[in-house]
Amino acid sequence: MSALAPARLDPHDPRPDVKVESGFLSLYTSDESASRFSQGSCREQLLGELSRIITKHRDEELSITLAGHSMGSSLALLFGYDIAELGLNRSGRKSAIPTTVYSFAGPRVGNLGFKERCERLGVKVLRIVNIHDPVTKLPGVFLNENFRVLGGPWSCSCYAHVGIELALDFFKVRNPACVHDLETYIRLLKCPKLGKIEKNHGDQFGQGVDEEGEF
Repeated sequence: MSALAPARLDPHDPRPDVKVESGFLSLYTSDESASRFSQGSCREQLLGELSRIITKHRDEELSITLAGHSMGSSLALLFGYDIAELGLNRSGRKSAIPTTVYSFAGPRVGNLGFKERCERLGVKVLRIVNIHDPVTKLPGVFLNENFRVLGGPWSCSCYAHVGIELALDFFKVRNPACVHDLETYIRLLKCPKLGKIEKNHGDQFGQGVDEEGEF
């Protein structure tokens, strides 16, 4: 079963069909107000800082670029969606501030409704994915964008990736954990030739970069 819950980040337009992973949503919105070290939720801090920057540079041409690795990429995507849903990238401007998310080894975050809403709001997402990385296949190993009921997608209860995928192919026999390592992701992006098969000392890397779609 899925653990999807309505995002409801815009109180004026809750959109119950737009659902996200409840654990990621809780991490993004929870406020440990009882703690003396708390400075508000992750969401409150990020939105507050972004509003400050946009106000400070209101007469300049801006763009918003967010990036995250693993769970951090899920928070980056939630933040990007939140910005666009609340209209923070449009307030007082003739055109929206371009908002882009770079997701490294990121899991699925929401359902098909969330994916479609991000696209409608103009949130651009580039997913950098190692095809051997199990994290990129979660959550929704079975209930995902490929699941069909009577020939059609079961969108409300299924997870769906957002954006364009940039597929990498690397695996190291002596260090299987490398499939999720951010340093390895970045190193291969900087030098795609490292993706060629290497048989020295039992280390194997797959074929370097396979880009799908346009971004």
